[in-house]
Amino acid sequence: MADNEKPTPSNKNDNFFNKNPLLAFALFSIAVIMLFKVFVGDEGSFGSKVNGNQATRTQEVSYAELKNLIISKKVQSVEIGQTSIRALGSDEVARTAYTTRRILGEDTSLITLLDTQKIDYSGFNETNWFTEMFGWLFPFLIIIAIWMFFAGRMQKSMGGGILGMGSSKKLVNSEKPKTKFDDVAGVQEAKEEVQEIVDFLKSPGRYVELGAKIPKGVLLVGSPGTGKTLLAKAVAGEAEVPFFSVSGSSFIEMFVGVGAARVRDLFEQAKRDAPSIIFIDEIDAIGKSRAAGGMMGGNDEREQTLNQLLAEMDGFGTDTPVIILAATNRPEILDPALLRPGRFDRQVLVDKPDYQGRIDILNVHIKDVKKDSDVDLEEIARLTAGLAGADLANIINEAALLAGRKNQKTVRLADLREAVERGIAGLSKKSRRIDEKEKRIVAYHESGHALLAETTKGAKKVAKVSIVPRGLAALGYTLNTPEENKYLMQRHELIAEIDVLLGGRAAEEVFIGEISTGAANDLERTTDILKSMVQMYGMSDVAGLMVLEKQRNSFLGGGMSQAKEYSEKMSEAMDNFIKRTLDERYSIVKERLEEYRGAIEKMVELLYSKENITGEQVRAIIEVFEDENNIPTKLSSKKETAQES
Repeated sequence: MADNEKPTPSNKNDNFFNKNPLLAFALFSIAVIMLFKVFVGDEGSFGSKVNGNQATRTQEVSYAELKNLIISKKVQSVEIGQTSIRALGSDEVARTAYTTRRILGEDTSLITLLDTQKIDYSGFNETNWFTEMFGWLFPFLIIIAIWMFFAGRMQKSMGGGILGMGSSKKLVNSEKPKTKFDDVAGVQEAKEEVQEIVDFLKSPGRYVELGAKIPKGVLLVGSPGTGKTLLAKAVAGEAEVPFFSVSGSSFIEMFVGVGAARVRDLFEQAKRDAPSIIFIDEIDAIGKSRAAGGMMGGNDEREQTLNQLLAEMDGFGTDTPVIILAATNRPEILDPALLRPGRFDRQVLVDKPDYQGRIDILNVHIKDVKKDSDVDLEEIARLTAGLAGADLANIINEAALLAGRKNQKTVRLADLREAVERGIAGLSKKSRRIDEKEKRIVAYHESGHALLAETTKGAKKVAKVSIVPRGLAALGYTLNTPEENKYLMQRHELIAEIDVLLGGRAAEEVFIGEISTGAANDLERTTDILKSMVQMYGMSDVAGLMVLEKQRNSFLGGGMSQAKEYSEKMSEAMDNFIKRTLDERYSIVKERLEEYRGAIEKMVELLYSKENITGEQVRAIIEVFEDENNIPTKLSSKKETAQES
């Protein structure tokens, strides 16, 4: 049949019943029962029953004729209904059932006549074939309706139901995105990597004629929230081609073979609409290494789905204008067969944005927000080092919500700062009441952190100090922000971080004379840093350059599975090193706090009155104290200025 030829009505009916087998079965059953009731039922060709006696024929008579038959003793029994009367003739050879319409008001005389003639009579409920059939069918219709309801629910959850569970149409989001590269910021290198894909989808013939082979698949690798899905949509939006988006977990079901069927169906849809893009989000759900199953054999359904995906990627040539994009934040667990050339030829890192990237992302998300003239996105970019694009988008939205809650006309810089603090430290708990003793402990604790952060080389600068409770357990916090994303840390920077963490506990001991449980998390982090310095970084004399524990599955900050590969003697030496180093650093930190006792008291006094102080105020207090006491400055900012001059 030609493409433009319309199907005949019979084909439409066939398709309708093929797509609705349960409805076809129900209609067929009703038709059979109706025919049965018509031809074999009580009112069919075999006559009627009166008081349980079968009549060979039925004859309709008038009411007067029926009374005459009764008087003539030609009637054996009578049944009286709501609108009709029927009587059984007394002739046993040719037994006849007489019927007539009932005349209201004549019941008394008729019954008197029947009593006089001593003829049996009774009442009956009048029914017809339709009501009888409905009463008989009703329970079955209820059962069929319940079955169809649950079958429909199963169909939705399985993307095709029992009779079509292999279909991926209901699991795939097919669209032509309007997202462009201008909507994606902070990942300039990644955009450049996928730019040629757009050119290929727009003009595939040019590449084919040259004999060029465009990558079949591109794997987008990055931490959660860095914009992998947004970048894939931008590729489709720039190329103006259909975009088939599906989650990797959508292929996996309890029935073996369903995932493989869905993969086939997905690729068939993409080929029909070529040029097009297939995007599989969280591909590690189906692309996990098959060797991970170990001796147990793994998951058969997942492996069959992966095998089908590999076969489909090999099934079309490089001249087929279908590009497969996939996203994951766990590339180290993917099957090697998935990453070999000819399948996912290229891996594109979608990393967290740098300082300029954060500014670009903030500008993209704030363009539709009414902002005040005091908004400084560069300051917000400095405060948000290490955050992903999704985190920055949430900060802009949170700031707009805060401004709306205050009934403001514009979003101010203070709203953005508060939104950053909410994202990093959690919601403020101003209603949480703490007594004066605990408030004093928290003030000294946070002041100790702040002083060590500003007077220790390699430490992160202080952005804010607060004694307002935030989050689930924090009674106060010191917000330290690096000037830029850091991918490497030197030894002195790790030691500086240890000193800053110990500053809170040391301040409690120096100024209050007793320690509290508030430093539990600080001590845990210092211990972890020193343990990593020994085990993995080779920054101690305990093991030298020997690696004691290997990181596994730690890409992009994922979960770590470490295997212990050292002796008990080495473990004891490492414990001694950690304890000795912590004791040494703790003594140095206490000396620094004693040296700056007056500055700490000023910070505590200011915290008591305002509850929040900025990094600039902290640095101003330290600078004034150093000038008044003729102490050589230890402020990092002043040191850098002196070196430059």
